[in-house]
Amino acid sequence: MATFEEQMNPDDELTGHSGETPSAEASATMVTTEPGEAGTDDVRDGNGAGETGPRTLPVLPLRGTVVFPLTVVPLAAAQPRSLRLIDEVMSGDRTVALVMQKDAEQEGAGPDDVYPVGTIATIHQMMRVPDGSVRLAVQGLERVRIRGFVAEEPFLIAEVERAPERVDDSVEVQALTRNTLELFQRLVSLVAHLPDELVTAALNVDEPRHLVYLVATNLTRMEAEERQKLLELDSVREKLVALNAFIAKELEVLELGKKIHSDVQEELGKSQREYYLREQLKAIQKELGESSETETEVTELRTKIDESGMPEEAAREARRELDRLGKLPPAAAEYGVIKTYLDWLTTLPWTKSTEGEIDIPKARHVLDEDHYDLERIKDRILEYLAVRKLKREMAGDDPAAAPGGSRSSASSAPRASARRAWRSRSRGH
Repeated sequence: MATFEEQMNPDDELTGHSGETPSAEASATMVTTEPGEAGTDDVRDGNGAGETGPRTLPVLPLRGTVVFPLTVVPLAAAQPRSLRLIDEVMSGDRTVALVMQKDAEQEGAGPDDVYPVGTIATIHQMMRVPDGSVRLAVQGLERVRIRGFVAEEPFLIAEVERAPERVDDSVEVQALTRNTLELFQRLVSLVAHLPDELVTAALNVDEPRHLVYLVATNLTRMEAEERQKLLELDSVREKLVALNAFIAKELEVLELGKKIHSDVQEELGKSQREYYLREQLKAIQKELGESSETETEVTELRTKIDESGMPEEAAREARRELDRLGKLPPAAAEYGVIKTYLDWLTTLPWTKSTEGEIDIPKARHVLDEDHYDLERIKDRILEYLAVRKLKREMAGDDPAAAPGGSRSSASSAPRASARRAWRSRSRGH
């Protein structure tokens, strides 16, 4: 069990009725009692006499926090009304009723703003800090129910009565207790910030009710409303069922997250391993004065691109694809697609053309002979040939590239212009 100073670590977010987390300083004043001074077997009144019936106690509202019986919890307080209550309690028997507010953001909670079921607790330690706030270590004793409020100023005072849980010593309760222990062990193993000592503490608990409250206190992902519902359940069996369901759901989420993380790490490890092996292979080949098949192909394609005479835009795209090819392993699916594309680019007759007489009437006759209708396409091809005839100095243009052309009409254009057509392999993608 952590010491009070460890629990009061200023870096921790301690929830209390004030909702504030003031920093503890070295000059803080601490008031301490031994846990044995207020045990869990009896809840004493102001005169120290044991009492099992209704009693009047100060009520300390908590923001977003539920204190369970049989647990020790750190709290922080800063509101003037709460500080006055604490001073009053510390001068008496240090017993107070702790109940959670319905709205954690509300200031100055009244009788209608708190839940009717809470916990009688003893303040074991109080530490004042220079900013005027206090830090407390409280020990929950018994579950209580508020019967009615008798005062609201200077702080809430209510008549409360014990509300002990129903304990069923049945086989079902024993089975639920064992299952809770098993689930909690698995949960601790998956959550990094939960120490293994919690499992040891849980295994040493004999009472099912105590086990429920010990486990629930350390379930950091359990919302305050869920904790309150757990506290309000009257039967220990019902508490165990609810706790088992919550832990099982948390385990399902955590184990799925762990599996996803493991799959991602495995995939990253595989990629890193392949990269490492490829780099090793390159280093070995370099030492032996050999080059890999990929490097040889990249070198050959780079030479073909440089010698192809293709326009700058096409050459820039070809070199970009060549760089991608050099980074891919030959077994990659995209490797063959890129290589086929580059082979196609480098074999195009970028700087070659054939000359011939362009006869416009003959071209019209050939187009009409080979194709029915398609007048707009034919006119476009004839316009292109007419311009081509006027600008003979523009060499290397293919009539089939005329805008508005089609595959079938493109095959007639070379014949109409008395030129030789060049057929290329289509790209692989």
